[in-house]
This record gives sequence, structure tokens and C-alpha cells, in this order.
Amino acid sequence: MFTRMIDSHIQCFQDLKALAPLAEKSGNLMIDALLKGRRILVCGNGGSAADAQHFAAEIVGRFEKERRAYPAVSLTTDTSIITAVANDYGYDHIFSRQVEGLGAPGDILVGISTSGESGNVIRAVEAASGLGMKTIGLLGRDGGRLKTLVNHALVVPEKTTARIQEAHGFILHFWAGHMENGIADAEGGLP
Repeated sequence: MFTRMIDSHIQCFQDLKALAPLAEKSGNLMIDALLKGRRILVCGNGGSAADAQHFAAEIVGRFEKERRAYPAVSLTTDTSIITAVANDYGYDHIFSRQVEGLGAPGDILVGISTSGESGNVIRAVEAASGLGMKTIGLLGRDGGRLKTLVNHALVVPEKTTARIQEAHGFILHFWAGHMENGIADAEGGLP
């Protein structure tokens, strides 16, 4: 089983090479937003919620370079907001209400969903689009409904959730490094 998992992981990562242009393009979109003083909002469920938190931490904290903090918020972390909204409006609204309260035109929403069918991520994308935000989907399988709703869809064409999540983690790390380098270059190499 161990060897089969490694082989499956390697094949999945080989297939990711086709996503390189779109990964770079969506990374550039985030760089542009941050350089303009906008923020990045991130959401997802389960393992994707953990990925959302991890990515926001890489942006606000640092990835590999000492630099200033960039504005990012994981919409998966405030249990008081999540439980209040879930109780009062329903679970499908836990992210969209936060987007409505925190998002602004020019901000970026990154929605993470291994299936592309997460109802609360779909509503968040719809709310973000309504506010004039740009949307990026980090998705799996065939991209689901989210593939058609976001401005940029990065779809990991894999069926196994674990492989999709491993690939998502890699893409998030690519974006974090791409942003650090891109912003440093745009600002004249200053951290």
C-alpha cells in the first residue's frame, strides 16, 4: 500500500505540470491585489479548511523570506461567527456572510474544494463575485459546479481526495513563494 500511494502521488504531481500556466496566472492575480492594498480571503471545508488556514498563515506570516505581512483571512477560523451564521442562516452561508462583511472590490477569494461541489464555497464565490472580487477555485476531480463559477479554476484531475489535497498543498506553497518573490521584485527587492 505504501508503494502504491507513492506511485499514485508521483503520477498526480506529474499531471500537475499542465496547470503551471494557470497557477502562475492566478498567483499573479494575487500579487497584483496585494500590491494594490487588497486582501485575500480563503475558505474550504475539512482538510480544505486546514489548507485555507495554512495558506493565510503563509501570507500573513511568511513562507520562506523575511518580509512585511500581507493581508489574508481564513474564513474557517472564527468559531463564533461560523456557529452563529450556521445557526441563524444555515451552514451554506458560513463563508458568504463573512465575504459580505469582510470583502471589497479588488479583493481575492480563494475557494478550496476537492469536489467542486461544496455549497458554502459556492455561496462564498457568488457573494464575492457580487462584490466585484476576483475568485480562484482550487478544485479536484472534474471541478464540479465551482469550475464554472470562479474566474480562475485550478482543477487537480484526480479522484482520490488524499491525492487532491496533497496537490492543493503544493499549489498553495507555490503561490506563497510566487507572491513573496513577485512582490519583492515589484517593490525593488525590498522585503
